[in-house]
Amino acid sequence: MDLRRRYNLTVTGPDDGPTVVLAHGFGCDQNLWRLVAPILAEDFRVVMFDHVGSGRSDVSAWSAERYGGLEGYAEDVRELCRGLGMGPVVFVGHSVSASIGVLAAVAEPELFAGLVMLAPSPCFIDDPSTGYRGGFTAGDIDELLESLDSNYLGWSATMAPVIMGNPDRPELGEELTNSFCRTDPAIAQVFARATFLSDNREDLSGVTVPTLVAECAYDAIAPREVGAFVHGRITGSELVTLDATGHCPQLSEPEATAAAISAFAARITGR
Repeated sequence: MDLRRRYNLTVTGPDDGPTVVLAHGFGCDQNLWRLVAPILAEDFRVVMFDHVGSGRSDVSAWSAERYGGLEGYAEDVRELCRGLGMGPVVFVGHSVSASIGVLAAVAEPELFAGLVMLAPSPCFIDDPSTGYRGGFTAGDIDELLESLDSNYLGWSATMAPVIMGNPDRPELGEELTNSFCRTDPAIAQVFARATFLSDNREDLSGVTVPTLVAECAYDAIAPREVGAFVHGRITGSELVTLDATGHCPQLSEPEATAAAISAFAARITGR
């Protein structure tokens, strides 16, 4: 299999450096890492990729059957890490890719030197029976998905600024809107359901590799209660709160985001 073509791989940084793999979230592609990657590439070999169906990946490899749940994406991550042949990697998953990384690391922990969960949410829906707060009611998510199905471009223009936050920096919301709009609506509908309807809370306790949970100080999509929950469920994990607003700190606060990733990766790899 041609991994470079399937995942639109980009590799930068020193050949002898520990490998850091950057994974994007729903509706995005590797371009959202462009401000963080050069900083990390000073010390690490940095691998960026597009999930199948996103960015410039091989869209012909996408199917609703394989990617109707996060397991298909996790299998891709494992396949990618094996195919890279770069030793155990530090996997950085943003948003839903944090849960994808969890599934991959639980299945094949030997592939991972560590896991960074950036603005994670193992379940977006509140669970009153347990007191879990994911940030949305079941009705909220139903309405979100219905809106996405009926008018994807309109949904993108409305939701992207909410997800990004930082209303005083409208160019950030515009960038995320454009990223959403570049995604095939049919693929986005399937990925959205996999993202917003998945519940990976029980998978967290199976993580055995060193883990950093990096939350944002103000995040309308993944409130700080979620970061505390994830940290509490992964034994030995570290929790850091970035001085960042919104759900995409790799764009809004790239230096702080890169510093948190770099410090953790250096510590666990001995760089």
